[in-house]
Amino acid sequence: MAKIRVSYEYSEAEDKSIRLGLFLIACGILSLFILGFCWLSPTLQTLQSKPANCTVVSVLRPEEMFECVFTCGSDCKGTSLYPCLQIFVNNSESNSVALLHFDEQQLVLNPKCSYVPPCERDNQKNRDNVLLWEDYFTKEVSSQSFTCFFNQQRRPDDVLWQRSHDTSVLLHCVLWPMVSLLLGTLIVLLTVCARSLAVRAEALQKRKCSYEVCQDLSITTSNRRGNKPGDLLATNSVPELSSPSRTLPLFAVPVRRRDREH
Repeated sequence: MAKIRVSYEYSEAEDKSIRLGLFLIACGILSLFILGFCWLSPTLQTLQSKPANCTVVSVLRPEEMFECVFTCGSDCKGTSLYPCLQIFVNNSESNSVALLHFDEQQLVLNPKCSYVPPCERDNQKNRDNVLLWEDYFTKEVSSQSFTCFFNQQRRPDDVLWQRSHDTSVLLHCVLWPMVSLLLGTLIVLLTVCARSLAVRAEALQKRKCSYEVCQDLSITTSNRRGNKPGDLLATNSVPELSSPSRTLPLFAVPVRRRDREH
């Protein structure tokens, strides 16, 4: 029996769904790498810092001024000045004095100061923001113990007031790329499986039709080859269709065996 060939070409809708799935897979892999380098690595470093109990030792405001960059529009930028605020605390983890910073971003931005205010064009506004934090730690937090974050391996002389990243950032960095990756893979697999089932159904249908046609042809051939009693008599009555060994011509005369010998 000849092998039945079925077309395995995808329709336009199936082709679009496969392209969509591949696009989602590529976006998931790319976003995983981008978020991993931009957010995941700093978050893991931040989470390595351990909580500790800190107590304010001294609050200083040196005369040194630092520059910051402010923006006043799409094409407008400038620099202004702000005073430096230094808050020294006693860390219970290491039992040593360390410089307090607001978070890791400000620690990287200015490791000499405890607080970097939002940059304003007016220097006086920057000064007022720094003085607010100075009053807060001098009057309200000076005699109280608060939770700070300490990393002995990276920066033993610095502590953080709060973490810039928490576990939610880690969750989002892993969750959304994986959702995109799994969704794209699911779309591709469902499309391929649906097409495969359709091809198998088409092959079974063609095989069934070909089997029915062959069966009809065999029945027709057997009917044609089958002989009825009347047909047999008609066939035997015709001299050309009868056996030549059993049929004698009309003018044949029987000859005896003695006459043949003579």
